[in-house]
Amino acid sequence: MVFQDPLTSLNPTMTIGDQIAESVRVHRGASRQAALERAIEVLGLVGMPRPAERVSNYPHQLSGGMRQRVMIAMALACEPKLLIADEPTTALDVTIQKQILELIDSLRQRLGMAVILVTHDLGVIAGHTDRVAVMYAGRIVELAPTPALFAKPRHRYTEALLEALPEKAAASSAAPGPSGAGRLYSIPGQPPDLTSPLTGCRFAPRCRYSRDECRADEPSLTNPDFTHFFRCFFPVDERTSGAAAGAAGAEEQISRDSPAERPEEISAAAPASPRPGGELLVVSHLVKGFGVTAGAVLQRRVGQVSAVADVSFAIPAGSTFGLVGESGCGKTTIGRLIVGLERASGGSIVLGGRDLAALSGRERRRQARVVQMMFQDSYASMDPRMRVGTILREPLVIQRDGNGASQRSRVTAMLSEVGLPASAAERYPHEFSGGQRQRLGLARALMLRPSLIVADEPVSALDVSIQAQILNLMRELQREHGLTYLFISHDLSVVRYMADTIGVMYLGKLVETGPADAVYGAPAHPYTKGLIDTVPVADPVAERAKRHEGVAGELPSALEPPSGCRFRTRCPRAQELCATTEPPLRPFTSTGHLAACHFPLREPQAAQVPAAGSSSSSAP
Repeated sequence: MVFQDPLTSLNPTMTIGDQIAESVRVHRGASRQAALERAIEVLGLVGMPRPAERVSNYPHQLSGGMRQRVMIAMALACEPKLLIADEPTTALDVTIQKQILELIDSLRQRLGMAVILVTHDLGVIAGHTDRVAVMYAGRIVELAPTPALFAKPRHRYTEALLEALPEKAAASSAAPGPSGAGRLYSIPGQPPDLTSPLTGCRFAPRCRYSRDECRADEPSLTNPDFTHFFRCFFPVDERTSGAAAGAAGAEEQISRDSPAERPEEISAAAPASPRPGGELLVVSHLVKGFGVTAGAVLQRRVGQVSAVADVSFAIPAGSTFGLVGESGCGKTTIGRLIVGLERASGGSIVLGGRDLAALSGRERRRQARVVQMMFQDSYASMDPRMRVGTILREPLVIQRDGNGASQRSRVTAMLSEVGLPASAAERYPHEFSGGQRQRLGLARALMLRPSLIVADEPVSALDVSIQAQILNLMRELQREHGLTYLFISHDLSVVRYMADTIGVMYLGKLVETGPADAVYGAPAHPYTKGLIDTVPVADPVAERAKRHEGVAGELPSALEPPSGCRFRTRCPRAQELCATTEPPLRPFTSTGHLAACHFPLREPQAAQVPAAGSSSSSAP
């Protein structure tokens, strides 16, 4: 079995060689030397660079993609007939995800083994499976060949999952940017409590088309054509599928997608954010390096990791700036610099006219109410020993904002605003689902009424229906409060749906930036094009047609970044000039679409670089 999180599944006190060899010794009775040789062999089989050297490494010395390769090697060590991969790429960025999935496909064909791929990513399912089983509340509700299920889903739950995809909303929008994208469909309510007896169809309480029959009896798994099985009394047909189903169900959406809230009519055409105003945040020539030391007692500096290297961009008030790139490219570091969790090595961060990078500790703390952060792992960011009410009150107490009664009143109001009942204040973080905890993370960020929220991978660990709820909620609150977002993600389809402007980062550098539809629809930088091609799409034909496209190779070390263009070691268009001269950001359109590439995918228009501080600019 290949587990979801390799870092927590691997023993941190054992080398990876010993961990792979352990199963060979236990199940095959091999000697220590023979088991170690087998470990080296399977590491080579899964594409690990220099496997004979890697066997002496510990898990923390490897990247996320390499750790997942170790997990696959452990699973293959005893030559299984069946490989179960449980969310094997959930914690990985899209380029590493593509490498791991193609590796599993290759091994399946070479070794003749069967694979069960467990995932909530419909794009992954579309590109890497032959048959699909859709599960809901412990039951298989639909089972079909992959092309048939995506072309003509029959169960209402499957239909709802496909409608919740951000790329569906973005593709169907007429206007560019987030204001033109329709509201994502999200399944109202929560899955049933499986500790209590259930009657009728388990999906009926959340289904737009349920009737009395659905609530009284459970449908059996039927197969009219002997290949496509589904468990539904009123399955999808041509009259109620796709756009027609979305329109029919729009009025049954739940306010803020919460089971506790009242139904209300929702207009998909309503703008998702206010018209952007003047610049709220201007980041100029931002630099951050992390020193690398050696020695246990007498430590000495032996190098520096170049996490952020001369990055500039601006965000107008009320808009969303999407920052994308692979893990390790520096996007989270930029977020932490803006909120004050790290100090910049150089450059400026001007928020509302004040340079945050130049403020002292006390002054910076006072500015905390202006900018807040929404963390990737909302559960880890909350104290498990504190009740939710105390967690939400904490920033008000620190800032001495109001008395106890007014603070409790604001906590109750904020819980209601993010779609949670007032009783949630008395519960602990572990008592909430993943989607509810992310709502709490957003509530926590909003308590001080900030102007800017840095959202660091806020939906990367959520399934598609919960992801839709959180994205809808963020856009509603942006419209109501005039919020400005810095939205950090490695998923370009989510960023395209949310953002007005996109910035693409690679190894500490901003390599392309501009209006969201321009960057996504006509990228100029080969890396941006590679990221777009790598994102899985929920279309078996399209996904399998781009099987060998995308970004290849491993991200270079930020300790010793390549000379010239940092992307040149992985770029199919690289030439000698790329190794000697770093390309500057230059304009490709008059609307602020910039890219840093000597040999771009498109020719630039005759345009001038927008004035410094422009919403799409990234002045060198």
